[in-house]
Amino acid sequence: MGILKEQYFSLSSVDETSRRFLEATEKAVRRSHLPSSLNQSALLVLDMQKYFLCDTSHAFIPSSTAILPKVNGLISVYRQSNLPVIFTKHINTPQNAGLMAAWWKEVLSEGMDLSEIDPRIDTGDGIVIIKTRYDAFINSSLDGILSEHKIRQLVICGVMTHLCCETTARSAFMRDYEVYFTVDGTATYNEAFHQATLLNLAHGFATPALANTIISIAGHNHG
Repeated sequence: MGILKEQYFSLSSVDETSRRFLEATEKAVRRSHLPSSLNQSALLVLDMQKYFLCDTSHAFIPSSTAILPKVNGLISVYRQSNLPVIFTKHINTPQNAGLMAAWWKEVLSEGMDLSEIDPRIDTGDGIVIIKTRYDAFINSSLDGILSEHKIRQLVICGVMTHLCCETTARSAFMRDYEVYFTVDGTATYNEAFHQATLLNLAHGFATPALANTIISIAGHNHG
């Protein structure tokens, strides 16, 4: 039996639902305050590929459409603020997939149409990197790019909440980046996975935040 998929975010419900999710993390939060400035931050947009966002793909995430305006809003304000926007594409070969191939029984390969970033996301002047594991830092150029731009804060959005987004957030924390995890800028297969990630990260790794809150802080910096 396959994993339960549900559309827990829709365009009409995402704001209300994400506020409820954020309120549910309050007892878990260890460090809840948001920064007054994000001028040392980069926006990391994880794996917004057709594989996950196209409704004809078996890996389609039903809630992914609802987060698109949030992600695009974040991208826009980061561009206006001249802060780095980094997009990842998850691409594997049989040689570098490791246990992911055994776990998922397939690899998302370069050249597959579904491997491309969804055209509803404007990668524009952003930096596009390839990653091969859940953790975007492993065997990639991410840490070097962040170091080059003197980044100390990382805002995370994209898919999937409980796999690549959560794993990368934990890894960033272990590298001493301040991590801000967007409640309504990430999506996965069901509400239980999403809420579990928020609770876990809020307790020890990241500050959960609404996309509009991040947009407001970054936009204020720009203004």
